[in-house]
Amino acid sequence: MKNVLVNAVVWALLGQMTHSALPQDSSAESNDHRWYRGNTHCHTLNSDGDSSPWDVAECYKKHNYDFVIITDHDFLTDVDRLNAVYGKEGDFLVIGGVEVSDRFENKAIHLNALNPARLVLPTGGAGVVETLQNNVNEIRAAGAVPTLNHPNYRWSFGAEEMRQVQNYKLFELYNGHPSVNNNAGGGYPGMEEIWDDILSTGKVVYGVASDDAHSYRDPFNRAKALPIRGWVMVKAAELTPAAIVNALDQGQFYSSTGIEIEDYQVDETLITLKVKQISDTKYRIQFIGKYGKTLQEDTENSATYRLKGDEMYVRVKIMDSNGNRAWTQPVWIN
Repeated sequence: MKNVLVNAVVWALLGQMTHSALPQDSSAESNDHRWYRGNTHCHTLNSDGDSSPWDVAECYKKHNYDFVIITDHDFLTDVDRLNAVYGKEGDFLVIGGVEVSDRFENKAIHLNALNPARLVLPTGGAGVVETLQNNVNEIRAAGAVPTLNHPNYRWSFGAEEMRQVQNYKLFELYNGHPSVNNNAGGGYPGMEEIWDDILSTGKVVYGVASDDAHSYRDPFNRAKALPIRGWVMVKAAELTPAAIVNALDQGQFYSSTGIEIEDYQVDETLITLKVKQISDTKYRIQFIGKYGKTLQEDTENSATYRLKGDEMYVRVKIMDSNGNRAWTQPVWIN
């Protein structure tokens, strides 16, 4: 068997990955970590959202999130006062961020800067790739973690451009805004197809699910960019900005639109997974490899895949009978 490169210790011999549960890992390092539910992309009145940062923080705390990253367009919200109120019990964290909103010609080139030390503004560039790269470089220079946002929004960029950009690990596999074209259409690939295209070249990128929420005051209007549509479950040592964004940058998370993973274990021969059963919901679990090939599909709420050694990578996609999805990060097979 070839070596299995797991995303550090957190994906090895985990257990009980439910929200706020402590893992049952045998390693001392992993026992110091726990799971935190959060959103990495949302807007307030400081850009084009309809609610104040206070209301946004309250929204996510009320819905049992552990953290939210506020990412207004080209504006860095001061989160210290928010944390003094909403995080005073140590069970909720607001992290500062910026959606760096650049463009090239008619293409929208947007990136999130997660936990920057300063405001990051668009840098521009002579083409799509250069614009992306210049902004990634600026985000890293500000001490932040970059995320490439909603590539299919206005069909702005795809796998070809993303393969050429260096020094980023995160992109939005799912974005809850109703206008970002997560799925394939009109001859354009969907975000999962783009992801597998990039992974199949050997480039390591991790898929984030986010809300991109703008509208908090009209919760029944599905045409608006509502909260609580896409989230990440992050494995980190503590609930601090540095610990959360560093764990994201290292792929220590899974993404979901409503499915919870109860258990996920990887060793040199097996990947095993169990989904938290909700009522009489039915599940499909797919193990996906190079070029997006479905290697195995199971129709129970748990599954085991035996590694063959020639897959290059294996990622897991979970679908339920109510339309929800969840995605693990790729396990690399050397």
